[in-house]
This record gives sequence, structure tokens and C-alpha cells, in this order.
Amino acid sequence: MRSVTEPKSSVPGSRHHEYEEQGFVIVRELFAPAAVEEALTEAVTLLSRHDLILKDNLRCRWQTNVYSGECQFETFDPVIDLSPACRALAEDSGLHGVLADLYGETARLFKDKLIYKPPGCPGYGLHQDWISWPGFPRSFLTVLVPLESASLANGCTVVYPGYHHRGSLSPEDGQYHPLPDGTVDESLAVPLELEPGDVAIFGGFTPHRSAANLSATWRRQLYLSYNKDSDGGPQRDAHYVEFHRWLRRRYAEHGKHDVYFQ
Repeated sequence: MRSVTEPKSSVPGSRHHEYEEQGFVIVRELFAPAAVEEALTEAVTLLSRHDLILKDNLRCRWQTNVYSGECQFETFDPVIDLSPACRALAEDSGLHGVLADLYGETARLFKDKLIYKPPGCPGYGLHQDWISWPGFPRSFLTVLVPLESASLANGCTVVYPGYHHRGSLSPEDGQYHPLPDGTVDESLAVPLELEPGDVAIFGGFTPHRSAANLSATWRRQLYLSYNKDSDGGPQRDAHYVEFHRWLRRRYAEHGKHDVYFQ
């Protein structure tokens, strides 16, 4: 797999400046179409893995369909151990070159998930990704890799530039917190409308949200999260140990103790 050539209008270091100022950056046509198509094909095939798509499996996430009320499978987290094509995108040299420009050093994969977002799937309220777990990297960022078109109609991610300069906008108590209404100026909202081959990158302190998918099409999207090498080094395995520990506590609070990871 290869990355396609950067747009000729790109100026060395300009993405770094934009990312630092805005908290996000969009890179058009980073990936070769064939590489993205291969990942989409594997994503569709994974939907037949009924041995994995089970409500007790910590790898799987579920949402309530806004039309039918059905509890519907939405996400594999993690996914690169299931999909060689998704792993190849996560390890792509072109992407890592962009990340090295943003970071000023090597990026390390921290987390990976594949969100399917079928028609009727709800979105996520306004939040920041950074959570105050001990050692959670403050350099955390996420790369959105659309496997098909992402638009406002199918619930694309919407970011709010500039707020990342304020750090955490919620209590630093190790819990996930949605951000209340009024936290951000809605007039600043930037929808990350992307085509296959594009990527959008935003930091862990950048507030973002997404609406429900009210279209007739899916919005399958790979989410790849990284940290600076100097901010903890490789820690994907340690993250998932901690993440699963946290999930088990949350499930236990609701009387569910028979969960597992497969």
C-alpha cells in the first residue's frame, strides 16, 4: 500500500501551524483509493462475524436505532487485529509522515476502532476525547479515515476550533463527561465532510460531536488514535488493559458481570 502524493499547494510545516492554532487539520487524498476500498471490503465482511458481534464482548459497542428502537451493533474497538487492511492504514508511511509533521516526532498508535454508523444510528454529544486516567497522553489525537463519504446528512463529526487551548473542559476525575450546552459557540462548528482517501486529524482536547445518521447510507469510518513517542512511547496494549478494566466496572454497576474480550 502507498499514500497518494500530497496536494501541490501544501506548504511544509503549514499543517503543524494549522493544527496548533485550530486543533484540527484536514488532509485531502492522503490514501490511495485501492487501500481504502480494501478496508471497506474487510469492514463489510466483518459484519458476518457473529462469533464476535455479541453483547457480552467488550470489543463491541451498541446503539439504539432512532427509527426502530432496536439495539444495533455499531463499533469494533479495537479492529486492526481483525482487519489487515485497517492495520495497513494505521501503519501507512504517508500518514505517519503527516503525524510526524504535526508532532515534531514519531507517532505511536494508541487506539483503533471502526464505527459503522448505519442509517438510524444516533450520534455522540459534545465531548473531548482526553480522559484524566493516570498516564493518559496529553498528546492524544485521532485520525478519521472515511471508508465512504462522510457528510452532515449521515452524521459526520463536527469540531470546534480553538477550544483545545483551554485544556480539559470537564472535571479531571477519570470519568467520561459530556460537555453541557453553551460550552462552545455553535457558529464556529466545522463539519468534517470527507471523501474516501481524505483524513481529518483532531486533538484530544478539541470539542466535537456528531448527529444521528438520518440518511439512507452507512457512514463507515476508521478512527485511529496516536500519541507522541515522548509522551509514553508505545502504549496501545496498556491502554486496552486499562480500558477493559474501566468497562468491566461500568458494566458491573448495572449488574452485568459476564463480559469478556474476544
